[in-house]
Amino acid sequence: MKYIGYMLLTVNLLVMAISANAQDTTAVAVEKPFTWTLQDCINWAKQQSITVQRNKVNVRSSQIDLQDAKAKRLPTVDFSTGHSVNNRPFQENYSGIIGGSEVVSFSNKSSYSGNYSVNASMNLYNGGQTKNNIRLAEINSQIAELRVQASELTIEEQITQLYIQILYSQEAVKYADELIALGEKQLEQAQARKKAGLLNKADVSQFESQLAQDKYQKVASETTLESYRLQLKQLMELDGEENLLLADPVLERNVLGELPSKQQVYEHAVASRPELKAQQLAMDKTYINEEIAKAGSRPMVYANAGVSTSNSTGNGNMFTQLKNQWNNGIGVTMSIPIWDHGKTKNAVAKARLERENTYLDMVETQKNLWKTIENYWLQAHNNQQRYVAAQENVDYCRESYNLTSEQFRLGLKNIVELTQDKTNLASAIQQMLQAKYEALLNMALLKYYNGEGIAF
Repeated sequence: MKYIGYMLLTVNLLVMAISANAQDTTAVAVEKPFTWTLQDCINWAKQQSITVQRNKVNVRSSQIDLQDAKAKRLPTVDFSTGHSVNNRPFQENYSGIIGGSEVVSFSNKSSYSGNYSVNASMNLYNGGQTKNNIRLAEINSQIAELRVQASELTIEEQITQLYIQILYSQEAVKYADELIALGEKQLEQAQARKKAGLLNKADVSQFESQLAQDKYQKVASETTLESYRLQLKQLMELDGEENLLLADPVLERNVLGELPSKQQVYEHAVASRPELKAQQLAMDKTYINEEIAKAGSRPMVYANAGVSTSNSTGNGNMFTQLKNQWNNGIGVTMSIPIWDHGKTKNAVAKARLERENTYLDMVETQKNLWKTIENYWLQAHNNQQRYVAAQENVDYCRESYNLTSEQFRLGLKNIVELTQDKTNLASAIQQMLQAKYEALLNMALLKYYNGEGIAF
């Protein structure tokens, strides 16, 4: 009945654990939206990323390593037993020493003997290796968790860059449609004027050529758009056939937003970025590794204890034998290193060199972080200025094109001048779009490093 009760209790606990796990999984699951905002894309990519999942597995592995390091403080206990059977087919009587020093006579041709022992061993002092290995495992576990955060931040930046590129490409396609509409209108007018005898066939052919170029540019823009869309799908681990319709945020009012100072962003990033925290922990590891290396020159002290007994045939009752042969023992072992061919000295020297390399890595990372932030700030500032100038240029080019188009209709301008004005308008629109989306991207990443989150 007790056994059945334990089984029922175990089954209930397993059911409760599975239910709790299912509830947790449901709580963090991300559903596919119909239109994807930037945050939707980021959340989905974090959940589906193989890199993030692999780093989370590494976190669980590091936690097991920590448990293993802590278990080294506890004694080890093992049980051993040995059994043997002897056969003497050609002897009628036999006397021998069985189970230690007792002389036992056998009248049987076969005899049996068995021994049993339980031994325990515990480390009392090993130069601080156990304590330092526990600290090392704790730091490794923290670094593993920081790597999960760092991989998620990397995904956020990559998603943001592709999201902006897609928005840029979508607007480029929209303006390409506008230029095609203008070209079709011009071609209709040119054909009408050709019928009236005001233009020749060569003039009309130039309008047709210009319209073909506009259509080619649209195809190129659409190809670029699909390429960025595919890259985003792959980064989000979405099926290639999956529909990815992005939400169209209102961006115009954010292009000229105020920028945080470079120093402010840098200080916040140094204090919060997981890769820098991980490198600081890596510095702590070098000190612990040095202490572990120094333990090679310190004494080791172990305590051990054990009980043993044995029994054999022809020597009385089994339980009486086990009682009479019962043996207890306890002892302490000390090992003092004297000369190890310089192994400990070299291990300490290598640990110190490792610290120097780790420090240089941390300094390099901080410098690269400053360069990254400085570049984001400069790009954001310059593209804000470019965007303002480009907007004015688009207005001027559009007005110039409209005037030239009207003058061309009245015969005051030739086709070369009209085509040149249209080319200038297309170039101005392209420059405005580039400045707009480069400013938005660099502003978003700059604010992200400042702890404000990625948003437009």
